[in-house]
Amino acid sequence: MKYAWIGKNKAAWPVTVTCDVLGVSPSGYFAHQRRRRSGQPCLPCGARLSNEALLAHIRAIHAQVKGEYGWPRVWKELLAHGLRVGKDRVQRLMHTHGIKARSKRKFVVTTDSKHDLPIAENLLARDFTPGRPTGCGAATSPTSPPQKAGCT
Repeated sequence: MKYAWIGKNKAAWPVTVTCDVLGVSPSGYFAHQRRRRSGQPCLPCGARLSNEALLAHIRAIHAQVKGEYGWPRVWKELLAHGLRVGKDRVQRLMHTHGIKARSKRKFVVTTDSKHDLPIAENLLARDFTPGRPTGCGAATSPTSPPQKAGCT
């Protein structure tokens, strides 16, 4: 009754002022307006969706997305459908009823190295062992005396 009067007279007086006078909160008025526009049925104060009804919604969403969603995405879908429910409750219900997202397939190596086909030559198998030193001072050791430039 109060919300209807506020809606009818909001052109004459500001909503916040009329809410103060009638003793209701402006957020309550705007939530009422939002519920009326969306067409969602309004649950009585303190009422909540039963676990069985919520589980039916969860299973419908899970089947609709072919089992790809886990509890975070299912929870967001429930919110998008206008069902106000806590994420912990969705997580608990999905866990207790064994509803979970499909997991990724395990990585399987598809190469078969036990075959008789010819193998390409390994071009990187080079010999990196040092040869005989060439030039002056090319291979000096800590015990050999330093050589001067122009040595033979």
